[in-house]
Amino acid sequence: MSTPASHEPPPGLPDQSADGPVGSGDRTVDRSPAAGLDRHGRVRRTRASGLWVGMISVALLALAFLIFIAQNSEPVTINFLGFEGEMSLAIALLLSAVTGILLVAVPGAVRITQLRRALKKNARA
Repeated sequence: MSTPASHEPPPGLPDQSADGPVGSGDRTVDRSPAAGLDRHGRVRRTRASGLWVGMISVALLALAFLIFIAQNSEPVTINFLGFEGEMSLAIALLLSAVTGILLVAVPGAVRITQLRRALKKNARA
């Protein structure tokens, strides 16, 4: 049996002994990860996979809302600032939750906009 004089891979196969570009002379093998993999060999996350996870999350949340509305569908009397009306308990609770979210989100968005403008102004100076 004969042993090869140097430790080179067969033609067409990359060298597995190092982590960077390898080669002698004009022949260099790139050791970058395969397409679709990160540097640790795991599958890279894509926008499509993020969209897929987001859509599943929204579907589960919608299902939870449907169950909540179905279980709390009895009408209740709502009194607010002299106005009186009847609506489903679930709708009243969801409406109050959305109103609360907006009361927090709108001033937060305004503040974020102020900070971004100030950062751009300071970055130019």
